[in-house]
Amino acid sequence: MESVLTWLKNSVFAHFILGYTWAWPVCEILHFVGMALLMGVILAIDLRMLGVLKRVSFGPLHRLLPWAIAGFIINALTGFLFFTGDPFQYSHNPAFILKMLFIAVAGINALVFYLVPFPKVESLGPGDDAPISARIIAATSIFLWFGVMYLGRMLPFIGNAF
Repeated sequence: MESVLTWLKNSVFAHFILGYTWAWPVCEILHFVGMALLMGVILAIDLRMLGVLKRVSFGPLHRLLPWAIAGFIINALTGFLFFTGDPFQYSHNPAFILKMLFIAVAGINALVFYLVPFPKVESLGPGDDAPISARIIAATSIFLWFGVMYLGRMLPFIGNAF
């Protein structure tokens, strides 16, 4: 593991993110935009499942999903660049480890959504209630994604406890 981290620290990606004074701030802005895209769509879908946006059909919200995927890709790419800037700090940071765990569990949660309640949810019209399984998954999703944002924000403050 240490050899991979050393390679990353000396990679062209690390030289880019650390070598240009504008690179890190631009990546921060892109990371924020990516999170806004991801959270905006996911939160709207999750709130619909929970009955908050009950007047909205599920279909139009679900058609926004490519924007959430684009946001996730932007965050994955900029997050990778941040990681290469100081891989030893991130790899030993409990906030980072928990953040990655939350992202993985959120991915599994989304997969469960598409495998279990999605066929019933797909045809939800205005005023229709989502099945209980969809509501549980939506509440879990909100918790996980807010956890990801919180842990990401806490990265510089929690530091290296391991």
